[in-house]
Amino acid sequence: MAGLNKVQLIGNLGKDPETRFTPKGSKVCAFSVAVNRRWKNSEGQQQEATDWFNVEAWARLGEICQEYLTKGSMVYIEGRMQTDKYEKDGETRYSTKVVALQMQMLGGGSKGGGGGGDEMMPEEPPMDDFPF
Repeated sequence: MAGLNKVQLIGNLGKDPETRFTPKGSKVCAFSVAVNRRWKNSEGQQQEATDWFNVEAWARLGEICQEYLTKGSMVYIEGRMQTDKYEKDGETRYSTKVVALQMQMLGGGSKGGGGGGDEMMPEEPPMDDFPF
């Protein structure tokens, strides 16, 4: 039986996207998305918390994110979770991120006018080009 790894987020960018290149020359754009959630505690008081997600967008989607998204932009991201394993100071560490496969700008205020309906769906990034 096949598994399912799908993430959907609606939130705001915590900072401007940053673009870098892999050793093989592929472009990857990284940014963080803040997602607010609200609930009432057992005493009926309104509570709020913010969850932060690190997001990577590859190839053409990464270029689009770099061009149109800015800090504070509201965005819909659909993708998959990915956990990377790496060594630092002789210790094994893990980092989890969302690899964006689809992005939609929500609301106004982004570069180039923004607005709803700007949906981007690129191809999956090549697995042999990830830098790990």
